[in-house]
This record gives sequence, structure tokens and C-alpha cells, in this order.
Amino acid sequence: VATRAADGTIAYSNWVYVTTTAAPPMAACPVPTPTLAPPALAPTPAPSSPVIITSNTAGDFKPSWSPDGRRIVFESDRDGNRDIYVMNADGSGVARLTSNRAHDAKPVWSPDGQRIAFDSNRDGDFEIYVMNADGSGLIRLTDHPAGDSAPEWSPDGRRIAFASNRDGDYDIYVMNADGSGLTNITNNSAYEFWPQWSPDGRRIAFNSRLDGDNEIYIINVDGSGLTNLTNNTYDEVSPAWSPDGRRIAFSSGRRGTHDNYVMNADGSGVIQITNMAGREWNPTWSPDGRAIAFASEADGDWDIYVIAAPP
Repeated sequence: VATRAADGTIAYSNWVYVTTTAAPPMAACPVPTPTLAPPALAPTPAPSSPVIITSNTAGDFKPSWSPDGRRIVFESDRDGNRDIYVMNADGSGVARLTSNRAHDAKPVWSPDGQRIAFDSNRDGDFEIYVMNADGSGLIRLTDHPAGDSAPEWSPDGRRIAFASNRDGDYDIYVMNADGSGLTNITNNSAYEFWPQWSPDGRRIAFNSRLDGDNEIYIINVDGSGLTNLTNNTYDEVSPAWSPDGRRIAFSSGRRGTHDNYVMNADGSGVIQITNMAGREWNPTWSPDGRAIAFASEADGDWDIYVIAAPP
């Protein structure tokens, strides 16, 4: 369980699991492979106690941990439009990194902690940009009249995956970190979004409507080996690999509203890790695998929360 001490630090304690009868299915909401043995996980854990680390009347979204685990970058509309902000992992020291009238969103740290990639419509349509971690040195990587969004760095920092509808529908693309060498790795007529590299850099997880509703898929970086991990009638989005590559966190509407879940990297052993009022989105693991940050509207507006990750 995650708790906040008087000095503002966050402590994480062990989870307690209980086995319960699975809830009946609910209608869907609109909107090399690891060889380690998967951990033994109960089907339904006791709820954790999330700690809120941003608290205001604006919307705070899409957290991403710095590689050293000390800071979190996120998007927020607290100053009127969505910009990129950074804060300490306990929520203190908030600093604004971008400031313009456009929509800057979906930030993510580079593996070396020196740069932040994000998407923005500051040039009229959504493109992928990179800036230094202090907000300086802005560079546009894509230049296309379609929408390019949701960038994710490869673990070695040499490539960036992102979603784009430049071929008519949103597919998953990979390019070099300088914007060259663009490749469409999904290339089908379905909607695909939220790419996430595996820690070994060989696969990408993403959500797709290839089977009619959003499911979590994985694919090899060369476009082979497409696999549906969730394969049900629920809306499941925003996958995030654990640092050891053994598990994937994601958001699912399987209980009527979007909560966060964790499953083994082969799709087995699904457990629910949040059960709050409203929706929860964009889970992301801390670099040491001990915590998961996410966005939630539990208090009436979107804020960033942190919980202890299941062992």
C-alpha cells in the first residue's frame, strides 16, 4: 500500500491479496519472448490505497517517470491549455516546460533522462517533438498533415514508436530518434494507439480494435508475431511493460468503468490494482518496478496518483 508521510515522502508496503468470485461480464465501454516463470498472482487483489500527488481543479494526465525515478513528467491544462510539466515523484517542485496556445501532450522521458518526447499541434496538426529535459532545444521530428501522436522511446534511445493516421487510420510506426527511417509496423485498417516498447526492445505493446473493440496486443518490432493478449469484449487500452518485462499494466472497462490492471506478459494472471470512483488511465511503472503512477478522475477532475505495484 502507498502512504504519504508528514514530510511528503511516499512509502510502499506489501500488497495483501484475497481471492474472490469474479464479477459477471459487463458491456464494453465506448470510446526474444521472456522465459521467466510468471509470478503466482491471485485473480482479484484487495484494493490498494492510491496516493494523490497532484491536486487541483485542472486536468493532469499521462505521467511518465524519469529514468532515475526521482521525477515525473505529465501533461496538464492547469494554465488554460495543455502543456508539459515536470515534478518530483512526491508531487512537489512542479515546473512548466512548455508554454504556448497549442495542445502539448503525452510526454515521455528518453532512457538517458536528457530529453522528453511529446506530441503537439502547435504547427496546425499533431506532430512528434523532442526537447531537452529542462524544456529547451525544441525539435520537430515529424512533418505530415496527418496526426502523429503518443511517442515512446526504445530502451536504447535510438528509435521512437508512435501512432499515426497518415495512411488513413491510426497505425503504429517506428522511426529513428532523429525522425528518419519511418516504418509502419501494423499496417491494417484497424485503430491502433498507445505503443509501448518491451524492456528488451524486441516487441511493442499497444491497443487495437483489430477484433472489433480495444484489446492489448504485442508485435515484434519488424511487424511479425502479432498477438492479442486480452481477447475479450471489454475496452482495454494504455499498456505499460514492467521494467523486468514480465508483466504489463493496462486500463480496462471490464467492471463498467476504466480501472487499472496488471497481467503477465503472455496475457495470463490478470489482477485489478485500482478500484476508484471514475476512470483511471495511463498506468506507468516506476523504474525500480515498485510503484505505478496513473491518471484518475476520482476526486472529480483528473489528477496523478501513485500506488504500490503488486509483487
